Amino acid sequence: MNRDTIKGRWTVQSWEQLYDDGRVVLPMGTELDGFIEYSDYGMSCVISQKDRKVFTTGGQWSAADTEKAGAYNSYLTYAGGFDVEGNTITHQVKYSIFPNWIGGTQHRFAELQGDVLTLMTAKLEEGTSEARVAKLSFKRQV
Repeated sequence: MNRDTIKGRWTVQSWEQLYDDGRVVLPMGTELDGFIEYSDYGMSCVISQKDRKVFTTGGQWSAADTEKAGAYNSYLTYAGGFDVEGNTITHQVKYSIFPNWIGGTQHRFAELQGDVLTLMTAKLEEGTSEARVAKLSFKRQV
């Protein structure tokens, strides 16, 4: 796997959190929209729940805080540079909906089988009852 073999747009298929105790949690449910794209200019990722709730109490700036929090919890986006080394893809985060990600890196173990790209994080919260691996699957768009 290298930069050229993963270039293009990939449609999100699933996002799972695989816990050490056997739990499987789907952070945004089973119905997802979005993509990850790799190009000569960098990478960008957008994942959201399908059929997100519209605001009923106002617009993007004046809606109730609970509705804005719901929008935040149903949408993930980040972008920046990337490197590929063996089966590891590293995302250098320049922009993100999550302020704490900006300036950081996301190391993903990658597996490319045909037109399916699977990305897995290193263990999150290792040594706790919440220890888990995030697994995202994408299908190449043609």
